[in-house]
Amino acid sequence: MLERDQARLFVVGDSFQHRKVFDLPDLLEPGDLIILNNTKVIPARLFTHRKSGGRVEIFLLERSGGFWRALINSSKALRDGEILDAPGDIEIVVEDSAYHGEGKVRFPEGVDVNSYLLKHGLPPLPPYIKREVRQRDFLQYQTIYAEIPGAVAAPTAGLHFTPRLLENIYAREIRIEYLTLHVGLGTFQPVRVENIEDHIMHAEHYEISPYVWESVEKAERVVAVGTTTLRALETVAITHRLSGKTDLFITPGFDFQVVDKLMTNFHQPRTTLFMLVSAFAGREKIKAAYKEAIANNYRLFSYGDAMLLMPA
Repeated sequence: MLERDQARLFVVGDSFQHRKVFDLPDLLEPGDLIILNNTKVIPARLFTHRKSGGRVEIFLLERSGGFWRALINSSKALRDGEILDAPGDIEIVVEDSAYHGEGKVRFPEGVDVNSYLLKHGLPPLPPYIKREVRQRDFLQYQTIYAEIPGAVAAPTAGLHFTPRLLENIYAREIRIEYLTLHVGLGTFQPVRVENIEDHIMHAEHYEISPYVWESVEKAERVVAVGTTTLRALETVAITHRLSGKTDLFITPGFDFQVVDKLMTNFHQPRTTLFMLVSAFAGREKIKAAYKEAIANNYRLFSYGDAMLLMPA
């Protein structure tokens, strides 16, 4: 199996370069500050059963008061207040019914949901991965520096990092700092509206320490690893709030105030992420880059290869 840092890295600058992620330190400069997202993916998928025996898949999104917002997938519509049998001999109550859509569920009082999910949950692979979850997904769909539980999707650009890559970065006198943005399922949602201004972004919780933000302000150049990292940094620049929720929707014409370079994976078309990279590097440049990447058999999406965007 390919080592994470041996994935291909398509460098988009004044010209195109075909490198490997392991080459990243050679492409940066002393004085660059790399910011990584240390969110940790929780095993947010549960398979439960109705009392009648029908299977119901619950994809937890976030805690909201005494409930959890969730995507609920069932063959037949659920009733408000319906009780589901869940792994570990507990019962989950559907507080707001849904039929192939979003609803709310409540766990029994006294259940530590995070501990419960570690034992009974499954990793929340992206919806375009059409296969059964494998045991190795528990490790593969997590960055090596994941620390703060709360994401229901991985910050995939960071999946390429390895201990030896981090060591090589430090050896080049390039600093690394961390922030947290808990990636939500909205990151994969396509844009279905004709007018992009009508698209509603799902809000995601972020947090950055005063020390890290001070480092960002003093840095010669800021390198964001992942679109989630970039959105958190640009949100702080706009709102001057070091924590909260962001629904920042970045489209062409956006005025970037913080990030100078962006490492990211290849994204699906007609998504907010594709629009973000088009805004960052230029629409025509991104179109040309994707065309060349596809011609050169780059692997796309979550477990794929990466790009390093370095606008002039």
